[in-house]
Amino acid sequence: MMRTFRVIQWTTGKVGKLSLRGILDDPRLELAGVYAYSADKVGVDAGTLCGRPETGVSATADIDALLALDADTVLYTPFMADLDHVTRLLGAGLDVISTNLFLNVGGIRGDTKDALAAACAAGGSSLYVTGINPGWINTMVTAMTAVCRDVQCVSIAESADVSVYQSAETWQALGFALPEAPPAVLEVAKLWLSTFRDSVERMAVALGYELDEMQLFLEHQTVSETVDLGWLRLEQGTIGALRARWDGNVAGRTVLQQHIAWYLTKKLNGGWTFDDDHYQVIIRGEPEVRTRIRFVPPESWGNHEWDTMTAMPAVSAVGDVAAAPPGILTLADVGLPRAPAGLWLRDRQGGSV
Repeated sequence: MMRTFRVIQWTTGKVGKLSLRGILDDPRLELAGVYAYSADKVGVDAGTLCGRPETGVSATADIDALLALDADTVLYTPFMADLDHVTRLLGAGLDVISTNLFLNVGGIRGDTKDALAAACAAGGSSLYVTGINPGWINTMVTAMTAVCRDVQCVSIAESADVSVYQSAETWQALGFALPEAPPAVLEVAKLWLSTFRDSVERMAVALGYELDEMQLFLEHQTVSETVDLGWLRLEQGTIGALRARWDGNVAGRTVLQQHIAWYLTKKLNGGWTFDDDHYQVIIRGEPEVRTRIRFVPPESWGNHEWDTMTAMPAVSAVGDVAAAPPGILTLADVGLPRAPAGLWLRDRQGGSV
């Protein structure tokens, strides 16, 4: 008999709303509770919060009440991490699957990592951080190396039209819409881009590399004409795109690369061009492996529906994380989370599971 996992959704923002839909859609999961960060969401039905029929489960800010629900897993999706909340959840024995990388508390390293690991040990629980990148793409690319008898370098290039993420504050913090990126903005950009440092480090662990150096390369480009996005105006000569790359090196040799290309418009100076495929993967080895990935959304999607690809790897990983050993989990610990496609088909056909 299929096991059903009781899940708590922690916040219902851009990603959390889509994660909540994913829980309701997955026959392997049962929604146990919802944590509301905003006071105006307390008492509101979960279905209402994510654009679905009412569920009978209302959001609450009462953490004690949520801990009393006998849930298995928390899907943790807030924009800013609260280390006290997460260590409390882990210490109570709940697995936590997070789309947040804990950057605002230093990332999963140093004292933060120690606190999370201690909470996992106390609760016999697991913490797994995932999403589209880091997360899904790293899992897929790491698995692709299995066809090779020799691997020299693994490279992932992400290309994204980030105008679908309508947050002027976010992009201005990274230098967009400014005539140039001052030192303070560059430091913020480097902090945000440490997300992809994590991407490289995850693959290094899974592939058995002991990196002795990580290098970041970053550049911005300005727009060739004024562009009004409706929610942000880019004056001619202000920044409209960035490119970055993390190199993971062993003994002076680059063995892992993560390229990032983000743009609000393609009307740019400098002859910059962008790939319409969202990911280009190159594994140099024997044999060399090349693949491209492009996400094609349905016409019904609005801009924020693109966050589906961040939310769903977390939803799909619930059973795999439950089967993994306690602690802070690596790509190899969790394996290949997947959608319940067969169960969905049987449900549509009116069959029983």
